[in-house]
Amino acid sequence: MRTKFTYTGIRVKDLEKSVDFYAKVLGMKENGRSKIEQTKGETVTFTTDEGGPVLELNYYGKGSKFNTEYLVGEGVDHLAFQVDDLDKFAEEAKKAGYPLVLDMKTGSSRWVYIQDPNGIFIELFA
Repeated sequence: MRTKFTYTGIRVKDLEKSVDFYAKVLGMKENGRSKIEQTKGETVTFTTDEGGPVLELNYYGKGSKFNTEYLVGEGVDHLAFQVDDLDKFAEEAKKAGYPLVLDMKTGSSRWVYIQDPNGIFIELFA
């Protein structure tokens, strides 16, 4: 099954300082914010050009199981891939030894996560 790499999500310690840096220092355009109840987190997305690569900042608040010790250089939160058929891809990944570790929904959106052999979260969405 084909995939399309769409964006990179990095974990940040201080969301507003990070937003300020990417917007003011690097000149990126903020595209949107979302609160994710299931992870007690918040995301902010940025681009540099229309249709260009997306950077997603991920912040996890107190009480989130993802709010772990932050080590410099280990801020890659996840890699995201678009797939044609989410359920079919998830089943194929499970058969290959990579079961879902998280299944999330908000409104009409759904995305799931598996982990690569190194423990890096891989987001899949249709």
